Amino acid sequence: MTGALFEVTFCLAAPFWLLMILAPTWSGTARVAASPLTVLPVLAVYTVLAVPVFPELWTAVSSPDIDTFRDLTALAGGAGAIWAQVIAWDLLLGQWMYLQSRKLGLSPLLMGPLLVLTILLSPFGLLIFLAVRAIRSRRREPLPR
Repeated sequence: MTGALFEVTFCLAAPFWLLMILAPTWSGTARVAASPLTVLPVLAVYTVLAVPVFPELWTAVSSPDIDTFRDLTALAGGAGAIWAQVIAWDLLLGQWMYLQSRKLGLSPLLMGPLLVLTILLSPFGLLIFLAVRAIRSRRREPLPR
């Protein structure tokens, strides 16, 4: 069951990513992206995976070190729980980036690939988005008199 839950985790988030990437200007996409409830199905999977390994999970987060974390991820439930946590966090991050991009008027042709990068390697996607956001914000500020 753990393997199946691991596999289904991204599938639960994928429809929201697809909306933001393939239908960015549809009004329904903005409404969906504005809701933090999109992560609830992924968090349900997280809970199912995390509860059986809660002692190991608690040890890893309350006294973090590389060996304790490695021990947690060596457990199927531990690795699955960490994966679900990453998927949920990435989705919330992607939603924030999408909403910010709409507010700034960034092109969907820029944001589509940037959101795909965020799905795959969220720290890189976030860094690039923050740079683009800073440049765009600076250009939109009125010049001092």
